Amino acid sequence: MTTTDQRRVLIAGGGPVGLLCAWLLGRSGLPVRLFDNNSGPQADPRAATTHPATLDLLDIDGLADDMARIGLTAPIFQFWDRPSGELIATFDHAVLKHDTRHPFVIQCEQFKTAKLLLARLQKLRNVEVLFDHEVVDIAQTASNVSIKVRSPSGETSHKGAYLIGADGGRSQVRKQAGIAFTGFTWPERFIVLTTPYDFEAHRGYCYRSYFADPGEWCNCFKVAADGPPGLWRTVYPADPALSESEILSDAGVQARIQSFFPAATPYEIVHRNLYVTHQRVAETFRKGRVLLAGDAAHVNNPIGGMGLNSGIQDAANLSEKLARILLERAPDHLLDLYNLQRRTVAIEFVQEQSIANKKRLEARDPKARRRNLDELRETAADPQRARKFLLRTAMIANQRRAAAIELLKTA
Repeated sequence: MTTTDQRRVLIAGGGPVGLLCAWLLGRSGLPVRLFDNNSGPQADPRAATTHPATLDLLDIDGLADDMARIGLTAPIFQFWDRPSGELIATFDHAVLKHDTRHPFVIQCEQFKTAKLLLARLQKLRNVEVLFDHEVVDIAQTASNVSIKVRSPSGETSHKGAYLIGADGGRSQVRKQAGIAFTGFTWPERFIVLTTPYDFEAHRGYCYRSYFADPGEWCNCFKVAADGPPGLWRTVYPADPALSESEILSDAGVQARIQSFFPAATPYEIVHRNLYVTHQRVAETFRKGRVLLAGDAAHVNNPIGGMGLNSGIQDAANLSEKLARILLERAPDHLLDLYNLQRRTVAIEFVQEQSIANKKRLEARDPKARRRNLDELRETAADPQRARKFLLRTAMIANQRRAAAIELLKTA
């Protein structure tokens, strides 16, 4: 291996997590080679919410400011009771003003974040980004990792010091490394319907609203899309007994959105999609010189917007440790610490919180529903309780938990 190969980091996956790893490592001076099997950043409509803790990590070279410029700033979110139409609670991130530099959420679709990162990467000569290149095989020794990559021009081999698998929930890197992905799949799929209908102007909803209902909950949030006036996305659970064609038909789509938000005329639907949703965590985020980050390491339901945020936090944590190892000769066991920190918070916070979010919205028992709604109402009304609640939803608490693990382990 050449000296460059001995320091090069290989990355599979050109979404925001992989691109952020490439940028952070590239900014430190390390050679990076990133592969993605798509032709470019995918306009995936799922992830848009960027939480305060994540914005703090992205506050480098104006990235968080650029996200705010092309996205929407959302300082509050609300919980509604669908059967009564009552606004139950409003949570304002302003109570976190002493905990974060960004006491708000930015609604910036993940493909926009990817494009911002890609533009920055194009300025770094030590970083190569190769689209239409799919990692199909991996092997490693005590001193390096090698991969085979398939592209339109054929198959090539590449070597590096480490390989980061940021290639999504169906990660080939995870599978090739033989890492189990344990957890479960929700029986109901999630349907996403996107419309230009202005829920704020016509119904008074803020940019992030959650509707609790014992039969069928809903999330409603706004994204900037291609500019004013923006678009609104609504997310619902789909009946497992219905076929995909029934759910996504014009009649099925209109019946679903009208059942929540009755209107005199049909809604204009500019996007519709149906997703199988999982709650899974890899058995390890590190196997020798292979590291996992983002959806390759953990997946969860989208209620609360924690998946991509957790992946970005993985990327920042991992990149900092790899830079210390490759540039400062820090011990390799820092990667075991990465695994411990990020896997712990994936289980204790991301999985636990996202499952709790879903159960809160869909609770069927009348006593449990009343208890949930009363607790939300009382929490929002008490600044101290609201701050504690928001520290978790804003993902600040899990960052502090990860830092505490490092302090305990290095003391």
